[in-house]
Amino acid sequence: MKFVVSSTDLLSHLAAISKVISSKSTMPILDNFLFQLTETELSITASDLESTLITSMELDNIEGEGTIAVPAKLITDTLKEFPEQPLTFQIDNDSFAIEIFSDNGKFSIVGQNAEDFPELPVKDDESVSSVNVSHKVLQKGIDKTLFATADDELRPVMNGIFVEITPDFMSFVASDAHKLVRYRRTDAKADFESSFILPKKPAGLLKNLLPKEEFDVKLEFDDKNAFFTLSNYKLICRLVEGNYPSYNSVIPTDNPNSMIIDRIAIFNTVKRVSVFSNQASNLVKLNINENQLVVSAQDIDFSISAVERLNCEYEGDEIEIGFKSTFLQEILSNISSGDVKVELSDPTRAGLLLPAETDDEDEDVLMLLMPMMINA
Repeated sequence: MKFVVSSTDLLSHLAAISKVISSKSTMPILDNFLFQLTETELSITASDLESTLITSMELDNIEGEGTIAVPAKLITDTLKEFPEQPLTFQIDNDSFAIEIFSDNGKFSIVGQNAEDFPELPVKDDESVSSVNVSHKVLQKGIDKTLFATADDELRPVMNGIFVEITPDFMSFVASDAHKLVRYRRTDAKADFESSFILPKKPAGLLKNLLPKEEFDVKLEFDDKNAFFTLSNYKLICRLVEGNYPSYNSVIPTDNPNSMIIDRIAIFNTVKRVSVFSNQASNLVKLNINENQLVVSAQDIDFSISAVERLNCEYEGDEIEIGFKSTFLQEILSNISSGDVKVELSDPTRAGLLLPAETDDEDEDVLMLLMPMMINA
């Protein structure tokens, strides 16, 4: 079989799907791309068994049909060195020899039998659910929550994003037991109630693909797998098995103390002050009273300390609460509004951080951070 393709066009497609390939694969065939040639298009697949990413390119100049496994690193490293030009691929279906002809030369590599490549998961037609989701909603849902997923071998359900679809809203939830993020959209919904846990790796792959997308994404999922169909890509991933913890029960509802403060100002203050915190705990204390926030940290072992004061709008009783500075900075950097609203009940209960104002009335962002004990 034979086809002609633009060098840079092919490289951009391969670079997008190559992130699936695992460096620790136990099956050598998974170090390859699967090239599948039909009369009108070239379809390329990369997989690590858990996640599979497929891209397709429509080509004009095709002779013959067939499939072959092509060494992934070798082909991408080769294409990186070419300027934009048409490349002719000539493939022997029997010996798996691949010859690539450029403007000035010829490159020979050896592929592998495509039959060794694992078969793609198929949808269970009886239990599959299907919904079209705006690419912007999906992208933002992943952007806002991915950082809060856990790395917990004992509780794998915490290592993904919990996606909840109802007739009223679509929610994306992630938590590592210290922080929790819930991103909810009322303009994305379905006529059924269902949920699944999207693993971290395919969520990261979608995060890279969705900014280039212009149309709605078709999302289908059954008990074991999720299928995301984009314009030029299709992602199939195995879902995390198990039940996600009841996250609503940990969100405090009665928070009499409320502070509104400039997000950049508090972020920069926490960043500066945390340099002086104990390296083991990263504890920073927030003392809030009468429209003033005092951020402090100290490391008794080295006799160093830091205090900064900030103006804020505050309603409630004086409160002193401790947070891990790295988590607090992470949350503040993932809220996009100018001012942030902090809701607190008492120093032992979780604090809520919310955007003080929102540009989109269909969007509901809630971030929760567990406090640390202040050893007075």
